Amino acid sequence: MELTAPPRRRTGIRDADGMAVAAFVLGLLGLLVLNIILGPIAIGLALLALRRGTARRGRALLGLGLGIADLVVLAALASADGTLSWNLG
Repeated sequence: MELTAPPRRRTGIRDADGMAVAAFVLGLLGLLVLNIILGPIAIGLALLALRRGTARRGRALLGLGLGIADLVVLAALASADGTLSWNLG
């Protein structure tokens, strides 16, 4: 009699799919707010999802592109203003 269930390997692919979706959402959100934080996180999650063989490859690539775009927007804002903060006054 076996007391434990046999292991399943499908969990890793589902985790990679979730990482791809999270990378896309964080990259998209990073274009609006907190791009210095959300951009690198989106890039990291997208690369990790691609490395683990996600079925949502397109979404991971979009997350990677949006994460890079977050950092480009940050660099453009920093070079235009000369600071890394918003100048509201």
